[in-house]
Amino acid sequence: MSTADDVSTAWIRRYHPAARAGRRLVCFPHAGGSASFFLPTSARFSPDTDVVAIQYPGRQDRLREPCITDIGTLADRIVDELLTLSEKPTVFFGHSMGSVIGYEVAFRLERKGVNAPHTLIASGRRGPATHRDESVHRRDDDGIIAELKLLNGTDAGVLGDEEILRMSLPALRGDYRAIETYHGDPEQRLRSSITVLTGDADSKTTVEEAHAWRRHTEGDFRIRVFSGGHFFLTRHQQAVNEEIAQALGA
Repeated sequence: MSTADDVSTAWIRRYHPAARAGRRLVCFPHAGGSASFFLPTSARFSPDTDVVAIQYPGRQDRLREPCITDIGTLADRIVDELLTLSEKPTVFFGHSMGSVIGYEVAFRLERKGVNAPHTLIASGRRGPATHRDESVHRRDDDGIIAELKLLNGTDAGVLGDEEILRMSLPALRGDYRAIETYHGDPEQRLRSSITVLTGDADSKTTVEEAHAWRRHTEGDFRIRVFSGGHFFLTRHQQAVNEEIAQALGA
């Protein structure tokens, strides 16, 4: 089965359909995030680019679906969806957990020889085989909320809305379990190039840990360090868009 270039599905969201675009950008959200995080990105690059944002189960209109708490399983499911798309020159862009998911999806697609990206942009995440012993997913609800406030990645209005916040906690816990139990293969490498974006004050990723992505590509590697913490990209959206545009034009 194929998915037309202007169609959205449960997994694939197109906020500005661009069926005639000659290139594609696939976006992978952070833990607890949703496809709509990339709405501004879609507006910026459409209609010249087919912007696809991945919607994981367990959030927004997929709230009643169980979260997938294993990165490998989640990557497999996304691969199945992307294999239904037409082939176009493609860039992957992921933030935080989304960087790892994008990397694992890219590796699987390269092995299949279909729809693999020529560039992975990994934002806000240490190298896949650089492990920390983290256990946010084992905390109680208040502990997870404290982590969100620390990262400053959730809109203040949402943090103040008890009902919305409580609804999002199962997805957050499931995503944290997926990424915190993930162990990347230190020998696994992409043929595609990798561009890494990181914040100089990110509590989740040091600049040295971000450089560890270098060992996971046989292609070109570059890194750009921004001022700010884990969600530096919201402050530097224009500069991040410039990095995406450069990759899309390669």
